[in-house]
Amino acid sequence: MSVDIWLAYLATAIVFSLAPGSGTVNSISNGMVYGWRKSLASILGLQIGLSVHIALVGVGLGALLAQSATAFTAIKWVGAAYLVWLGIQKWRDRSSMAVTTGHEHVTSGQLCRQAILVNLTNPKTVVFLVALFPQFLVPTEPQGPQLLVLGITTVLVDMVVMLTYVTLASRLAGYIRSDRVMATLNRVFGSMFIGCGALLATAKA
Repeated sequence: MSVDIWLAYLATAIVFSLAPGSGTVNSISNGMVYGWRKSLASILGLQIGLSVHIALVGVGLGALLAQSATAFTAIKWVGAAYLVWLGIQKWRDRSSMAVTTGHEHVTSGQLCRQAILVNLTNPKTVVFLVALFPQFLVPTEPQGPQLLVLGITTVLVDMVVMLTYVTLASRLAGYIRSDRVMATLNRVFGSMFIGCGALLATAKA
């Protein structure tokens, strides 16, 4: 994998992690209630769940490439189309990021386990990774090292982004909950997803 391909994936992974989702809401909620120090356990849990998804997707894509290059190419095109579709959905999303602010006592272990379940029970993560990974894999190179690099990059980027959300949440709680801000975020990230999908489709044409 060349540096250029990795940098392109790094930029896409940042967009993926920044976009509002269940992990984002979990991080913001914990940051508001427990502060950033205790919320580190929930961030760890999110990454464990994400790592499981990455491993499953990596094994599946590697097996598919070994069996059918045509099928692998088809997934690339479907993946690019999915990114565009996801962007359109984000533009249309009117959901709220309001979270509860109860102060019930929970341990770090409980926060970690809850976060693991948040990511493990989110099928959109698997669909997104299946759509994303093939865009950056070089079929003529060994798949294992490439998938390892993509996986580690994804986890590290998501960890930094979630830590940022947790830290900001404790200071900007009321503003983050604003429906207007949520709508703006959805449109910004929706545009980014559409742009990524269009660029990937053009590059593979």
